[in-house]
Amino acid sequence: MMIPAVNTQESVQDAKTIDFAARKQLEKKAVVYDTKDFNLWYGETHALQNINLSIHEKEVTAIIGPSGCGKSTFIKSLNRMVELTPGVRTNGVISYQGKNILDKSFQPEDLRTRVGMVFQKPNPFPKSIYENVAYGPKIHGIRNKKVLDEIVEQSLRRASIWDEVKDRLKENAYGLSGGQQQRLCIARCLAIEPEVILMDEPTSALDPKSTLRIEELVQELKKEYSIIMVTHNMQQAARISDQTAFFLNGEVVECDRTDLVFHNPADSRTEDYIAGRFG
Repeated sequence: MMIPAVNTQESVQDAKTIDFAARKQLEKKAVVYDTKDFNLWYGETHALQNINLSIHEKEVTAIIGPSGCGKSTFIKSLNRMVELTPGVRTNGVISYQGKNILDKSFQPEDLRTRVGMVFQKPNPFPKSIYENVAYGPKIHGIRNKKVLDEIVEQSLRRASIWDEVKDRLKENAYGLSGGQQQRLCIARCLAIEPEVILMDEPTSALDPKSTLRIEELVQELKKEYSIIMVTHNMQQAARISDQTAFFLNGEVVECDRTDLVFHNPADSRTEDYIAGRFG
């Protein structure tokens, strides 16, 4: 069931009132990512066109749009993972904490320690639950067992899975359910203490109960982290995001506070997509 656009005068006024309060709060928040005229090509295909988008700290920004519109390409550009694809070229600016990550002097490895990534399908390593979470800290040189134990427990607690696995830490992560595996992957991401968490449709492969757990977790995590989530689920975007960006054919059609995007969109294409008329 798609969420229809609401066009009554009363609903529009309500959305504007909510949005005014949200905007006043937003003024106090720092910009984490600031994208200016960003373009990306796969060979001759112009996949992202003149993207201008700001992401604020300790918020959930939802990226919505039909399949093939550039959502995943954009989110993978934010940690430069997209560059692993042959034939990719870019221009424009993606500023992270005021520095252009596309500058040749900016090391992708440094960026990825500050910007974590959670993928569409859970992808735990074929290791124990403990080793999955300890992997990142070990790569960064932490060898002290006591310190690693603390990081593993804290990360699993933050990912709301500690109580379910605390007695199973030596077991293979593949023995967990799909929803548990995804929360384990989030714990693995948190273990490197990122500032931003990128999520590329993190619940699309999960059942409704597991999806709800992840959504609740995202709401808790945004108190400490900036979260950018690609989702096809309109209800999910409306429920958990503070800001929503609508992508179409490689362009940002509209980006605004979520209440406005869903109840009083500025562009008719946004309204048509949210109402389920295409996509």
